[in-house]
Amino acid sequence: MAPSKPPKRIDQPTPARALAELPSVDRCIAAIQAHCQTPELSRDYLKRVVRAVLAELRSTMTAGDGVAAAAGKPLLDEVVARARERIDADRPRMQPVVNATGVILHTNLGRALLAESALAAMVTAARAPVNLEYSLATGDRGDRDDLIEQELCELTGAEGATVVNNNAAAVLLVLNSLAEGREVIVSRGELIEIGGSFRLPDVMARAGALLREVGTTNRTHRDDYARAIGPQSALLMKVHPSNYRIVGFTATVELRELVELARLHDLVVVEDLGAGALIDLSRFGLPREPVVRESIDAGAALVTFSGDKLLGGPQAGVVVGQARLIARLKRNPLWRALRCDKLRLAALEATLRLYRQSAEPERALPTLRLLTRPLAAIAEIAENARALLVQQLGPEFTVTIVESRAQIGSGAQPAEELVSRALKITHPELSATQIAARFRRARIIGRVHDDAFLLDLRAVESAESLVPPTLATA
Repeated sequence: MAPSKPPKRIDQPTPARALAELPSVDRCIAAIQAHCQTPELSRDYLKRVVRAVLAELRSTMTAGDGVAAAAGKPLLDEVVARARERIDADRPRMQPVVNATGVILHTNLGRALLAESALAAMVTAARAPVNLEYSLATGDRGDRDDLIEQELCELTGAEGATVVNNNAAAVLLVLNSLAEGREVIVSRGELIEIGGSFRLPDVMARAGALLREVGTTNRTHRDDYARAIGPQSALLMKVHPSNYRIVGFTATVELRELVELARLHDLVVVEDLGAGALIDLSRFGLPREPVVRESIDAGAALVTFSGDKLLGGPQAGVVVGQARLIARLKRNPLWRALRCDKLRLAALEATLRLYRQSAEPERALPTLRLLTRPLAAIAEIAENARALLVQQLGPEFTVTIVESRAQIGSGAQPAEELVSRALKITHPELSATQIAARFRRARIIGRVHDDAFLLDLRAVESAESLVPPTLATA
């Protein structure tokens, strides 16, 4: 009987063999270009992607983890597959999201949504040369503020206007232009801190102005300002406390009274309104916010406010007031450093034009539309969204409609709430934070409240936006 042959030995690939079989960068790039149809991608970009994939494979093979997997699949195919994954995942970092937080003007989500006419104006300005600083009438150099000054003066009653890149910049420019090396008198109850720990005293110090605090946190009187006025005084400043409220035993000095005092001493009053409402929101049943025109009518020499809060436009810092003071601001070298570009000015002009021309700005401007939406419309979206989510999420999840309270956001009326509806989503094994993370992966941003995940619908305009295809696999 012939002796049996020993079993044929199957050589297992070693890390060294596998590493030696890795395809070259050029071969990988050629395969990607042949299979992935990526003519718009540069060779340098593909080279960086391939090298990253090859480095990843070398690392796993050296550790012994990738050898067996590589033996059953051609390495070139593996590199191409991983490279495609990296290319597909290399999306723009700024992504559209659904704001279901219940905060309409959410600073972290970009604040105000722009009207369609503002979006169209930005596209036009981006696609073609425009008369940013060019007079079509004379052929001479123009002033970029000419694009928005007439609208702002008409809407606010001011003599002049200028725009910089945000309201903090507007305050910085005003203080540096009018009070560098001199005192600015402010009530202690108005020394605000805005988002990101930016404080008015710090902005004032950077502007080179000297802060002179008067009164107490909760009560400031006219005599407090009067006693503080001296040879070093440059201006009196009033700050609208838009992001907090002091209630109870309080006292403040009205703007008109402050203006009268300033005139006695040949000083000016500057008011920082922050949110910058151009119309009285109370006519829509919303909490009342100071209107810019009212401050001008009361005698404020300059008023500063934001473009992307209640105004509903792009991020900007608007200054309106006396023409002679506006001229001083624009002579300051800081003005050039802080000025707006053509895209922002195009969007702002289109937004202001809606205030001037639209019969119903509360419908034309997304911010006002979201703020003034009737509860019935929100409730209808809640019903539709609930049905879609139950179908998408499966029986393990419980989706119920609950009452909710939304906020304007960005410091506007922090003590006031808007009635709303929300979807409460629970799961027997998943925590509220885990559910929130799943929705974030689908780019839907809600909030966790009382150990429950909520999707507030005040700023959501369609049920379908809450159920994207990616939610099923998120």
